[in-house]
Amino acid sequence: MENRNQAIGYLPDERPPIWKLVLYALQQVIVMFPATIAVALLTGFHVSTTIFASGLATICFILITGRQLPLYYGSSFSYLSAILALMAQQQIASLTLNEQIATAQFGIVMSGFVSIAAGLLVKACGKNAIEKILPASVTGPIAMVIGLTLAGNALGDAASFGANAIPVGLEMTAANLAWVVSLVTLLATILFSRYLKGFWSQLPLLLGPVVGCLIAFAAGRATGLDFFRHLSPESTSGSLFALPIFTLPKPSWLAVAAIMPIAIATIPESTAHVFQLDIYVNDLARKKGSKKIYKIADKLGLNLIGDGIGDMVAGMIGGPAGTNYGENISAMAITKVFSTSVLIGAAIIAMIIACFTPLINAIYAIPTPVIGGLEIYLFGAIAAQGIAIMIEKKTDMFSSKNIAVIACIMVIALGGQYKFGGSIPFFGLQVPCIAGAAIFGILLNYFLGFGEKREESQQ
Repeated sequence: MENRNQAIGYLPDERPPIWKLVLYALQQVIVMFPATIAVALLTGFHVSTTIFASGLATICFILITGRQLPLYYGSSFSYLSAILALMAQQQIASLTLNEQIATAQFGIVMSGFVSIAAGLLVKACGKNAIEKILPASVTGPIAMVIGLTLAGNALGDAASFGANAIPVGLEMTAANLAWVVSLVTLLATILFSRYLKGFWSQLPLLLGPVVGCLIAFAAGRATGLDFFRHLSPESTSGSLFALPIFTLPKPSWLAVAAIMPIAIATIPESTAHVFQLDIYVNDLARKKGSKKIYKIADKLGLNLIGDGIGDMVAGMIGGPAGTNYGENISAMAITKVFSTSVLIGAAIIAMIIACFTPLINAIYAIPTPVIGGLEIYLFGAIAAQGIAIMIEKKTDMFSSKNIAVIACIMVIALGGQYKFGGSIPFFGLQVPCIAGAAIFGILLNYFLGFGEKREESQQ
């Protein structure tokens, strides 16, 4: 009778059998891939290097944090505007692509010191101190806007075949087919996550895209659409194995000024992810009947140190700046697989993919609507986790202070994304919308807390 409601899943210190581990790891790679590659394509960083850097930084992160934090390190959208603005500078734009990347790398490596310093501060002051600065009324809406600001990307991918080759005259057919493929992928993934049992219930984010690819392939053959010939821009004819293009950082104080401050804005995002993880891991532990309490939220300082080292590792070899990924947390929350061994496996698979041209091309061959259908679910799950943070922390939604903080974070971030394309023009600066919303929310919460303290002292 005790086992009938026993939950299926893996806690951070549990390791699945190797054949399950490989499938779970492959699922995590698929989940992290769209956002990680999108950052590389938008900034001009080498795609294979970006994939390799995400895997290497993830392994370093997990080992440095003592395998206690099941998080995947990937490229961060928060740094996009800073890197693009840096590369647009006249003295930088005149350089070759590798020289531009090398210049940005120096700022990325230096930004790692900001996260490390923040982590040491948290470790010195304790979790309670950081929770006063970053309560659930701040971290919850930040987690929500991380997912919601990406909603446009999800629907954009769902509605078209992107860079895949579409024969002239079949554009309308392609648009309709894109919606069919994305919706089939989305619904298949949801139905698999809802109704599959046992081991198979932990693979919806792998099985859903497989169904989408099969539908896309079958429909493409019927309509004459050819969207499986798209190759990696870095592929070389006839080559099987090709090492990523590694570059070394080139000292530049301009890069430091442009990129280093952005690391401050990623701290609330990373904090929100840790609190999300704490909630879901301990929920699974309770459902599995484990008496162990996973004090993941108490390891916030360690997480920030690991994040900073991840930036430094990625920046040293030519990868973009990053952070731990909400998409992968969503995947873990959906599948109940929080094993750090799985994430190490995912990192190794990512590094292997980065070195083999056919594997890179296989990833590129996944139709864009399949990725879009998956993104709708994942990005929405990130937003839902923000709500879960506020529910778990019993955030008072009738408090005028909390309402003000949540409202401002939501509108600044979402308004900045959909009105200004992600960077808000502010007194001559281009402020990343999530970063700006987070900083404003933190300051507003701090100043509105003065009256609250007086009220408590009078009671």
